[in-house]
Amino acid sequence: MGAKHSGAGIELRKGERSETIRIVFQYQGKRCRESLSLAHTKSNIAYARRLQGEVVNAIERGCFRYEEFFPNSRTARELLREAEATAPVAETAAVVTVGDLLRDYLAIARRNLEFSSANCYEDIVERQLLPKWGETPAASLTTKDLRLWIMSLTTRSKTIQLTLTPLRNAIELGVTEGVLASNPFDSIKLGKILPREQRASKFKADPFDIDEIDAILEACALEEERNLFLFAFCTGMRPSEYIALRWSSVREDQHSVCVERAFVDGQAKDTAKTPSGLRRVDIRLGALQALRAQRTHTGELDTEVFHCPHTGTQWAGNKAVYNHWKRIISDAGVRFRNPYQTRHTFASNLLMLGAVPLYVASQMGHADTTMIFRTYGKWITAGLDDDRRERLLRLYAQTNPKRGDEFPRFD
Repeated sequence: MGAKHSGAGIELRKGERSETIRIVFQYQGKRCRESLSLAHTKSNIAYARRLQGEVVNAIERGCFRYEEFFPNSRTARELLREAEATAPVAETAAVVTVGDLLRDYLAIARRNLEFSSANCYEDIVERQLLPKWGETPAASLTTKDLRLWIMSLTTRSKTIQLTLTPLRNAIELGVTEGVLASNPFDSIKLGKILPREQRASKFKADPFDIDEIDAILEACALEEERNLFLFAFCTGMRPSEYIALRWSSVREDQHSVCVERAFVDGQAKDTAKTPSGLRRVDIRLGALQALRAQRTHTGELDTEVFHCPHTGTQWAGNKAVYNHWKRIISDAGVRFRNPYQTRHTFASNLLMLGAVPLYVASQMGHADTTMIFRTYGKWITAGLDDDRRERLLRLYAQTNPKRGDEFPRFD
């Protein structure tokens, strides 16, 4: 294996089939090297440099714990054994609980995962896992304990899988560190212990028809609410995307808006849910109407397009949007569906009007048409009478004159 330096404290190592980045630092008078199984990309090298800097800073402050930074390190295990060997005989080792492993895993998750994912796992740990398993000695946890608990859960399989993820990772950490002799999750298969109806997904696209769209927009008490939801209906953007949209991303002269940011769990991200989520969305008549009306409210601020009308500042997140939406739906007398269904409404209406599925996928931020056919297939061949078609066109026709014949008409 060859190695080369890439800045202070970093070595790039390359073998025949893999690449690693090695972090080098001095600790307790010894030169330590820890390898990360990462390819030699710019982002990975930058991450390794930041980690090396954090290690050095922690050592200088006297708060460095080897096993927290490098839980799978042989050196960390050797240092722990040395510390145990030199500890007073009268001291007894503390029993490691599942709660201890969960907290250790969360510390790792906060460093390595997206902010929103780490927050989600922390919420699951605090609300569900610690109350149930927090005081359980990790070494005594059995497959039967886990199986009986999982079978007692009444939520859908997807939710159960999400709940189990931080617990699985914590237990795996315990196995790696020698707290557990084996992993009790190894012989658990959800497909074999959950009933069929629990494994089935409850998700379905449930779009609003044109009568419901009109009723919802009419029920908006404030113009800024109407602008927000009209824009959502006519672009198919996710709530986290349209509340993060800035005026600098609106290209009215190019008949498009650029999806370049998202706002999730109180944090702005210059990334999207998927790589294909960073995209251009064509401006349609309804979206153009919403943008022009909204300019009188926020156009001079050069910030986010949509602000909460009650605070005059950026929307705090999806929950704040949901609260406004819930009231409006009730006032409109429309059967309740969540705000995300505006996205499904956009896709199904484009398909009903005759848009090409691959184009709809690109507007939604999907990499291909798989999701389009699986989720919206029944709307591709659905018919529209003349009145409903014309009403939809007043919202969904392109503002770009070059796309004026986008929707074919068959008489």
